Amino acid sequence: MKINLKSNLKLPSFPLSIYNAINIADAIGNDGDHFSVFIGLDKKMVAQLKVLSLDQNDTEIQKNTSDKKRFGEQFYEDWYKKERTPFALVHTNTNTLAALIWFGPEPLVGEIGNWYTVAWRSYPSFRGKGLMKEFTKFAINVYSKNIPNIKFWIIVKKENAGSVGLAKFLGFQELEKLSFGNISSIMIK
Repeated sequence: MKINLKSNLKLPSFPLSIYNAINIADAIGNDGDHFSVFIGLDKKMVAQLKVLSLDQNDTEIQKNTSDKKRFGEQFYEDWYKKERTPFALVHTNTNTLAALIWFGPEPLVGEIGNWYTVAWRSYPSFRGKGLMKEFTKFAINVYSKNIPNIKFWIIVKKENAGSVGLAKFLGFQELEKLSFGNISSIMIK
């Protein structure tokens, strides 16, 4: 995927006001599909996120994330109050949420530094299309430029090979002392 930041764009400070979404880039997938990259989610995107999070047919989301509870059963507003900054990849032709990445300040137990958690997911129609490497790398770069001198951590289920592979591609390394045996890993960058 190729992502092009909008020219003459002045990035806002994070997090944005709730339900504010700013189109910061255009992207073209390897298959020629067109996408828009947003910082923040508007109300229509949040409604899509809720539906996607509650989708019992999406076994990957249900098995590998807490989105059913976080976005489906609880209130987006409560989650957003934790100073979260979502990045959305939206399919241009269908206005469909293709992928989501979010960041937020979150201390890492036993570690010194300015730690931020990051999480990513893509949705069924857009998985396996080579979108996540470039989208996640782009989002991390934009976020890091806005909030310098931060460190990232993520918790991934070890059986989620795609997410573990993406984390390694992005330069994350397992922090063994805080990992959970054969179930989940905490990875840092």
